[in-house]
Amino acid sequence: MNTRFYNAKILRTKPNQRFEIEEGELWVQGNRISYLGKSPERKVREETTWDREIDAKGNLLMPGFKNAHTHSGMTFLRSLADDLPLQEWLFQQIFPKEAQLVPEDLYWLTALANLEYLTSGITTQFDMYFFQEEVAKACVDMGFRLVQTSGLNNFGGSIAELEEKYLKFNEYHELSSYFLGFHAEYTTSKELMEGVASLVQKYKAPLYVHNSETKQEVEDCKKRYGLSPTQFLDRLGMYDYGGGGYHCVWFNDTDINIFAHKGLSAVTNPGSNAKLASGIAPIKKMLKAGVNIAIGTDGPASNNCLDMWKEMFLVSSLAKLKDMDAAVVDGEQVLYMATAGGAKAMGLGEADCLEIGKLADLILIDLNQPNMQPINHITKNLVYSGSKQNVKLTMVNGKILYEENRFFTNLDPAEIYRKANEIVKRMK
Repeated sequence: MNTRFYNAKILRTKPNQRFEIEEGELWVQGNRISYLGKSPERKVREETTWDREIDAKGNLLMPGFKNAHTHSGMTFLRSLADDLPLQEWLFQQIFPKEAQLVPEDLYWLTALANLEYLTSGITTQFDMYFFQEEVAKACVDMGFRLVQTSGLNNFGGSIAELEEKYLKFNEYHELSSYFLGFHAEYTTSKELMEGVASLVQKYKAPLYVHNSETKQEVEDCKKRYGLSPTQFLDRLGMYDYGGGGYHCVWFNDTDINIFAHKGLSAVTNPGSNAKLASGIAPIKKMLKAGVNIAIGTDGPASNNCLDMWKEMFLVSSLAKLKDMDAAVVDGEQVLYMATAGGAKAMGLGEADCLEIGKLADLILIDLNQPNMQPINHITKNLVYSGSKQNVKLTMVNGKILYEENRFFTNLDPAEIYRKANEIVKRMK
């Protein structure tokens, strides 16, 4: 499909986590950006046959957000086990309900999450959950970009299955990719972790895992191995080829230095960490050390919404509160985390910014809304006052999947809602 956007403001990603805004046109041919710049002569425009020509009316085209950590299928747990500490929430509420899931459930529960992602301007999810075949099928059927990793732990999965999935889902579809991973140090035996480390070495592959989410997690790991989770995983060779960790709240200076030295990504999840009272990640220190930071919503059971706008605001405001310094973690740095930082963490270098030849994963932002006026500083407005109401259009891989409150995903939203509610009613 060929789409021409004109009369647009275009957000261009620059070095040092900064942005510039240009005015002009952006063309999408197939699934890639083919032109970006000032409006060319009419003759040049007419050389291409357009399926759509969209007058942006001065609104903003920007890269789609990358949700760098989530458990999309947990949509069925939204508001079902709130206001509990993490360990009680996880072991007494979440795990028993998850044990009742069947494979087909994940198709519909993931589809529900995808609808919410599209309304938030999210064009890719980095998912860790069950029944990954059904997750992949839901995303491919809807045209949504998916990166997955394994939730392998003592309660399910094997090294052989992890290797099989790694090979399978990296060849599954152009919208699908897969990282080696496991749930967390505190849910996984040393023998299993050593098996995962052997795959990292075999394939020279990056790895992702929940890391230092709570103070208790870190203290218990030190009791078992005399090291923090980051230091222990690094000693096992888990981080020899990149990857990173989710949450990274209770990091000390040694942990941060390991992430910086190994080129690892820290995926921060401020909404979930605040709701579960897990703590505030040391974002200022990570940035100073040069660690790549991405942003994730975490799952809809612990957040409870899948909204990158809220997460961006929380990343900056909580960092300021933690350091008692209103000048730290600049809004543009946060916008970079939500776009290019997430793309880097997810291995999506072809979808990290708006440039000729890049994948057309982009969103159109309505600037003609009260929360965006006056236009003193567009990028700061996005982080500090922006919301879902500003997302006019979401395009993934060159296809418009959401526009003006309507979905174009090949699945009926009403059917998705019905299926999700049937799953919840079946639970004991």
